[in-house]
Amino acid sequence: MPRATRVSRLTGLLASVLLLTATAVACGSTDSGSDNVSGSSAAAKEGSSAAAGAFPVTIAHKFGSTTITSEPKRIVTVGLTDQDAVLALGKVPVGTTEWLGGYKGAIGPWAQDKLGSAAAPTVLKDTGTGPQVEKIAALRPDLILAVYGGLTKAQYESLSKFAPVVAQPKEYNDYGVPWQQQTEEIGQALGKADEAKTLVSGVEAKFAAAEQANPAFAKATAVMATPYQGVFVYGSQDPRSRLLSDLGFTLPKDLDKVIGDQFGAQISKERYDLLDQDVAVWIAPDTTTSVTKLHSDPVYGDLNVVKQGREVYIKETSDYGNAVSLSTVLSIPYVLDRLVPQLAAAVDGKAATKVEQPAS
Repeated sequence: MPRATRVSRLTGLLASVLLLTATAVACGSTDSGSDNVSGSSAAAKEGSSAAAGAFPVTIAHKFGSTTITSEPKRIVTVGLTDQDAVLALGKVPVGTTEWLGGYKGAIGPWAQDKLGSAAAPTVLKDTGTGPQVEKIAALRPDLILAVYGGLTKAQYESLSKFAPVVAQPKEYNDYGVPWQQQTEEIGQALGKADEAKTLVSGVEAKFAAAEQANPAFAKATAVMATPYQGVFVYGSQDPRSRLLSDLGFTLPKDLDKVIGDQFGAQISKERYDLLDQDVAVWIAPDTTTSVTKLHSDPVYGDLNVVKQGREVYIKETSDYGNAVSLSTVLSIPYVLDRLVPQLAAAVDGKAATKVEQPAS
């Protein structure tokens, strides 16, 4: 099946509604959003054990809270990027949910060393109608993670019939959880809260080093966009935009006012001023014809960001583009090695400086 664009994929997911059906494999029960881990099923490949005294742990989310009473052994990730945090913490999920496509087990090259010799997870689909409940149940999970997700309450309740579910946090838009909080919440769920904080600190140090080496970033504005059915811009709560703000860039002032409470939105040509920043980062189908098409638009082509050569282009379906879209504790170091040099070239104040594509 051909890959859909990131935007169309998420748009379908945000609009999905699960049709509830009775399932013979469902087991256990929940009350007012609180769950207990089932003690069944064999373990997947285990990493280091959870910290002593880590359980029980209760994690708040959009639909209440979930209590996990013992170390989970069979983890299914419904959140589209949650598998990276699980792998970073030494566990291998028994099931993942496909978003990007093209990777065995839905595990990208930046995370392959964490998989090691373990069997790749079973890959589940979500084509816009919600999680595949029966297939998830068949994996006999004792924990379902949907932190980077957009579950509806009905979907949450359906999944909670047979395993505890950690849904997306309520304080952010769906698909808007920061990678730091995602990693730390998953660390709590796995009984590895301290290890998760250490991982977060390590990646934050990489951001700080990049920002220190490039003081121009803190004085510049930036926007992240994609040429999807016109122009689609990502809001401040989207992980892609957070890559820029975490590097010190300032996002457009009216960005969230224009897109509302979504992770991003299409904008009209009347609001192309949002694109005229010190740097515009494009996640595009390719880095040739997409550029030509954008520049042929008389409104966009006349902006200073174009005239002064301050654009960055990232091929959407490349490993680099996929890593940008994921923006996880494992993919971000991979991204920074490639994105930081491009951004530095874009904001160096010299229109003649070419923003080069990464070698790989």
